[in-house]
Amino acid sequence: DVQLQASGGGLVRPGGSLRLSCATSGFNFDVYHIAWFRQAPGKEREGIAIIKLSDGYIYYAESMKGRVTVSSDHAKKTVYLQMNNLTPEDTAVYSCAATENSPYGMGFFTELWEFHYWGQGTLVTVSS
Repeated sequence: DVQLQASGGGLVRPGGSLRLSCATSGFNFDVYHIAWFRQAPGKEREGIAIIKLSDGYIYYAESMKGRVTVSSDHAKKTVYLQMNNLTPEDTAVYSCAATENSPYGMGFFTELWEFHYWGQGTLVTVSS
């Protein structure tokens, strides 16, 4: 079975940092793309970043660009999202999703890509 599990969320103060993990199993990790999304209460889901695991290329969406870093550990089949300088506006459920490929460029991952596998999200709350 394909599984993705996001973890690492929690309560953090404004200006703080968190590192989220997306642990995966059940598919060929090395040839997939994994993306991070978030959805705040009452808002549409928005993309944060996507990584092409075959070569490590990463595209960052404007939503959190400059404050997040994506990395991967192929031995652990896990992708990470390091988030810094968090604000209350970053409060959301953060999820990871995987797909093998898309006919569209990575810059369109939010609008046009179809992700075959989704993990349960992890809640990040930024509050003082």
